[in-house]
Amino acid sequence: MQLNHAQRELTLKIVYYGPGLSGKTTNLRQLHARAYPEVRGRLLTVDTHDDRTLFFDLLPVFFSTSSGFKVKVKLFTVPGQVIHNATRRIVLQGADAVVFIADSRHSATAENNAYWRNLQDNMKENGLDPAQVPVVIQFNKRDLPDARTDAELEEARKRGGEAVVGAVALKGEGVLETFHAVAQAAYRRLDARAHLARNVGLTEAEFLSQVFGRMDLSGTALAGRYAAVTRDEQVGGGR
Repeated sequence: MQLNHAQRELTLKIVYYGPGLSGKTTNLRQLHARAYPEVRGRLLTVDTHDDRTLFFDLLPVFFSTSSGFKVKVKLFTVPGQVIHNATRRIVLQGADAVVFIADSRHSATAENNAYWRNLQDNMKENGLDPAQVPVVIQFNKRDLPDARTDAELEEARKRGGEAVVGAVALKGEGVLETFHAVAQAAYRRLDARAHLARNVGLTEAEFLSQVFGRMDLSGTALAGRYAAVTRDEQVGGGR
């Protein structure tokens, strides 16, 4: 978290991590499409010839709080290819929370586990405590043959301490729910450390409503949960 009291700016960083072609970039593209144009930055991507993200995606979502702080939530993805571990470690620096995108197919279990261990190692290399930094696990590609069942996802929830969300990112299913889970977890960790509600005047309710009230939630489990924030209600323009 970057907190600049002089400029009255707060920046959060969330990193999407996981194997190559697991759906990290697809998640960000879906979020970009769902965010209102006036509060979303450009979706920056660097793709290789085989359509894999080489460095990272950056999708800033921004707003201003009722107390006058400008808040930016930066979303990054890491490259999934094995050879780009150094880049993954760099992108992970300073992360406030992580989304681990796993391939739901049983055939991908070994690769998922390898990248999970890689995430733990790179967090430690960056001085991030895996026991303290929130991680949300998304099991993507639930529509493919050999995908894990609902019962198996429930077992994964019970086995670990992380939130687990099923998804079909190409169809937008589970994408916003995953983002909501990680955004809520990130806020709670930062509020416990920096007392955002007291020092910045930003409560969890306002944080989530400012973010998700500026997104198209139709067809998701979040629909109807957050009132849409209109342009007339926006404070300050947040960029």
